[in-house]
Amino acid sequence: MVSRPRSSRLRRSPLRGDGPPSGRSSGGRSPAGRARRGRGWRAVLAALVVASVAVPVSGAAGPGAVPAPEPAALAPLGAATPAALTGRYAAVRDGIRAAGRAAAAHGDRGRAAALRAMADPHRHFLSFDGRDGGRTAEVFGDLSRAGRIAVLVPGSDTSLDRYARFRSGATALQRELGAGSAVVAWLGYRTPDTVSPVVLTPDRAREAAPQLRAFVGQLGVLRPAARVALLCHSYGSVVCGQAAAGLRVADIVLYGSPGTGAESAAALRTPATVWAGRAAGDWVAHVPHTRLPLPFTTLGLGPDPLSPEFGARRFAAGTGGHSDYLTPHSPSLENLARIVLGRTPAKEPR
Repeated sequence: MVSRPRSSRLRRSPLRGDGPPSGRSSGGRSPAGRARRGRGWRAVLAALVVASVAVPVSGAAGPGAVPAPEPAALAPLGAATPAALTGRYAAVRDGIRAAGRAAAAHGDRGRAAALRAMADPHRHFLSFDGRDGGRTAEVFGDLSRAGRIAVLVPGSDTSLDRYARFRSGATALQRELGAGSAVVAWLGYRTPDTVSPVVLTPDRAREAAPQLRAFVGQLGVLRPAARVALLCHSYGSVVCGQAAAGLRVADIVLYGSPGTGAESAAALRTPATVWAGRAAGDWVAHVPHTRLPLPFTTLGLGPDPLSPEFGARRFAAGTGGHSDYLTPHSPSLENLARIVLGRTPAKEPR
């Protein structure tokens, strides 16, 4: 954690932004001076604390510029029959193989090997774009027959080069759900790095929201009778928060969430049931919840979704860490599956 700066450092800091109260020295020790100074420093500390707690879980810098071909145009997902879905999977597989060849020619053996694994005929992708870190939507289970569908929206540091953990979580969830259900691992946006200024703002989530809305809309046309739940991890909960208004889903589940960019569950303007859960060992609990409007963006992601004021339904998420929610046999995975299936999850122990 970041320790509180000493008063002498506050007086010298160019970040303070508040002048001394009238008739007082630059120490600003009157109640009004301390309040103004505190407001400025709370915003600064928010950024510093997020960076300090994120360092242990962050990987290396963002993905390099590995060339990949432009993906081929696909028919709308909503018009796909079971046979058309099989054809779509094959067409996307061809695109993955083409991207793998481009990565190999570029000399990136790691990316090329990852794409060869993705092109396995037993894996099913609704979409793929290998450019700019990568975009994918991978299906686990039989989507053409599923009555319960979970759409996983990942958080920061998720890309083609860091896809294995995201995929393993989707696999674990589909196994927990069982037959008649499907999971879509939707990596449909350029995720921010965990240690970056971008992760402290809703900007990247606002860019992603139209793509998530469009995907969920097509999914609803493809499987109109299916119960659909959005499962939103970490910064992915900001994406879901920005996309939520008007989405035809049964549930929006926020877990390991630093905020949504909205002031409350009601402000999401969704008919879906909004759930929130956080594991006892999750470092995101230490992230300050604040919002500071700046000229070109907003610093901070708003209130804690677990706070009573936010108004989400809370569920028990166990004792794991920030990346452990979809660990097999964990309380968090069991409760996430219960929500997707339309059942009541276990509540947090008091």
